[in-house]
Amino acid sequence: MRIWIVNHYADPPDGLATRSFDIGRRFVEKGHPTTIFVCSFSHYHFRPARKLGWRLWRQENIEGVLYVWINAPGYRRNDWRRVLNMLVFSVLAFAAGVVRRERPQVVVGVSVHPLAALTGLFIARVKGARFFFEVTDLWPETLIDFGRLSPDGRPARWMRRLERYLFTHAERIVMLWRHTDAYVESQGVSPSKILWVPHGVELGRYEELEPYEGGQGRPFRIMFLGGFVASNSLDSILDAAAALHKRGRDDVKFVMIGSGQEREALIKRAHDERLDNVEFRPAVPKREVGKVMGEADAFIYGLRDLPLYRFGISLNKLTDYLAAGRPIVFFGKSTYDPVRDAEAGFSVPPGDPEVLADAVERLVALTPSERIEMGERGRRYLLEHHNIPGLAARLLDVFEKEPVPA
Repeated sequence: MRIWIVNHYADPPDGLATRSFDIGRRFVEKGHPTTIFVCSFSHYHFRPARKLGWRLWRQENIEGVLYVWINAPGYRRNDWRRVLNMLVFSVLAFAAGVVRRERPQVVVGVSVHPLAALTGLFIARVKGARFFFEVTDLWPETLIDFGRLSPDGRPARWMRRLERYLFTHAERIVMLWRHTDAYVESQGVSPSKILWVPHGVELGRYEELEPYEGGQGRPFRIMFLGGFVASNSLDSILDAAAALHKRGRDDVKFVMIGSGQEREALIKRAHDERLDNVEFRPAVPKREVGKVMGEADAFIYGLRDLPLYRFGISLNKLTDYLAAGRPIVFFGKSTYDPVRDAEAGFSVPPGDPEVLADAVERLVALTPSERIEMGERGRRYLLEHHNIPGLAARLLDVFEKEPVPA
């Protein structure tokens, strides 16, 4: 069975967003040739992941998975240049797919943006393949809740129609979000089409991870490792750091690792407020994540208080944290909270830095053995729900069954 994946932001194994590669490599191991159509310009680093020169696209075999790099213009922020990047990618990815001689049996169109998924649908129709819609972000719901779109504006109405069109014409909806039945049904589509396949991790990447000894040393290092973007509510982490600084807790240090549009502003704020309990480091590739995360005594992650999270969260880095076997402090309001469900740390509501600081102090006050047990519970939960081999098998089981009418 030949499988094609159209994912604008699919990183190779040395990148940050490796979900499509990780699952694709498992498909290849099972004898299913897999091709990923991806943009050559990296959204995560704002520079080319591959330099194509004058070529419109170029293919590369990466550990058995065939990447088709699509040439599209770069950008530095969410403005018209990013929209142009999306449009160019979608048009050229369709062209690159249509001219290829081989015919896939399955095409997976992946949002973040729905144009990439629409491209996958068009390729599937031309090639006579089955189409699956993988939803990583709910558009336009995500943009509306973040205040970037008016719910009644023309762009939101257009995106909603496009999303409904993709829901309707997909054989199955591969959903990373946990509780979206009501959302899909509100679009006039049966929730029976939903297949929950959340973010996962390849545990092999954590072979270099130092064994966890419970955080016996001081300062106690609480690490954030992820994107420096507004959705991750990093200002709240600095608020908690400031609260602990005022309490005189010089035995706690926040280590912030990553890249993104909010990074420089956060560094400036920490400098202006003299938060010497906060350290910033650059992003690390996936292959080095295990080694770096071994320095952490615990992890921290959070969300803004948005209605969006009533559908459950889909957080890539949270699964990394669970895999590392360290306790986690999570702040947010979501119907799906793996930290709470696994009893892998402390979950607190968003929006109150004092409450968040209290949770950090509670964690530091535990014994090393108590923190070790928290980390072990999180890792067991990960193996059950977020392990890449299991997620790939879940998808293949559906792909190998008889087609279901859209």
